[in-house]
Amino acid sequence: METSHVDIARPLSRYAPFRRAGDMVFFAGIIAADPATMKVITGYTDLPEQARKLAGETGEMSSDVKDGPIAAQSWWVLNRLRLTVEAAGGTLNDVVKLTQYFRNLRDFPIYNRIRSSFFADPPASTVVQVSELLPTAETLLEVEAVAYIPLKSK
Repeated sequence: METSHVDIARPLSRYAPFRRAGDMVFFAGIIAADPATMKVITGYTDLPEQARKLAGETGEMSSDVKDGPIAAQSWWVLNRLRLTVEAAGGTLNDVVKLTQYFRNLRDFPIYNRIRSSFFADPPASTVVQVSELLPTAETLLEVEAVAYIPLKSK
């Protein structure tokens, strides 16, 4: 699959989306925000139509309003991670470590359900609750990753 550099996780400030150190690739924290529109993903309606069901949209207001923010952010972040890992020359199978930062650990089960759709064999993982994430209070999740992507010999 060809990956456009527009689709990778673009930082909100002056830092690289990823950095290679030999065969190890370190990915900056990814949040559910689009720097081009300056908008944080806040629910299913912010996702592409085909992604809404994948993230768990039910069409039931009571469920979608309650679970939508973390489900939509989870899908957005993990999809951006996938695209960014591909831009670095790998796949999600190459990710060996995830660190996940949550504003509220009660959101973890929804995130974990969505994460399992991206990772058949989950990497090592650390989950941390934090008091705040940039850029706004609507940001519920940030994920950083480390991958082992051997350099291709020329």
